[in-house]
Amino acid sequence: MPEQTINTLLAPRFLFRFAVPLRHFAGTWKPTGTDLDESYELLHLAELDANSLDRERTFATLRAAWNVQGLYFQATVTGKDQPVWCREGRLEDSDGLQVWIDTRATLNIHRASRYCHRYVFLPACGGSGNSQPLADQLLINRARENARPIRPRELQVAAKTTKNGYTLSAFVPAIALGGYDPLQHRQIGFTYSIYDRELGLQTFATGPAFPFQEDPTCWAALDLVDT
Repeated sequence: MPEQTINTLLAPRFLFRFAVPLRHFAGTWKPTGTDLDESYELLHLAELDANSLDRERTFATLRAAWNVQGLYFQATVTGKDQPVWCREGRLEDSDGLQVWIDTRATLNIHRASRYCHRYVFLPACGGSGNSQPLADQLLINRARENARPIRPRELQVAAKTTKNGYTLSAFVPAIALGGYDPLQHRQIGFTYSIYDRELGLQTFATGPAFPFQEDPTCWAALDLVDT
């Protein structure tokens, strides 16, 4: 009999609570960014929704790592024909990477605590002519308590554009992560979104059918491993 594809109304990712290993990084941040090899690549959890009506296109990879200095990210987007789109007053809608981090992995609360952080990293939109990469903090809607506002230049970002996309490197130092204590708390809550006006939206733990932008129960856990 021919193979049949069944489209499900409920995205399979929503049915599970994921814990994904986050590898230790022995290096440090450099002005040109951090080069994380393929062993640091996070799983594409969205692929579980292949037969869902809420399925997403996969157009990017995200590599991530940790050490006592902070968290490192490297996003690579491919398949673009159009330039990167960004607007200084519309950071949430601009092409780039957003991360949500809960340093205490309290994944059973529906409203963010002071340990929950939201950061945006864009390959453009900063500097003269909006041509430089940009990093900033965003508020989490409906949070019970907001994280400490970051100071200028606490977040670090670097980007390289290619003919069909870009690679974006980012560093969130421990000082910008309230409650971050990787030697005592070996798990953090986490999700991400990579948005591109041309290619669409790519997410991690749950997709746009769920309020992952504000609800920590929609996030996954990252286990801080030493290897």
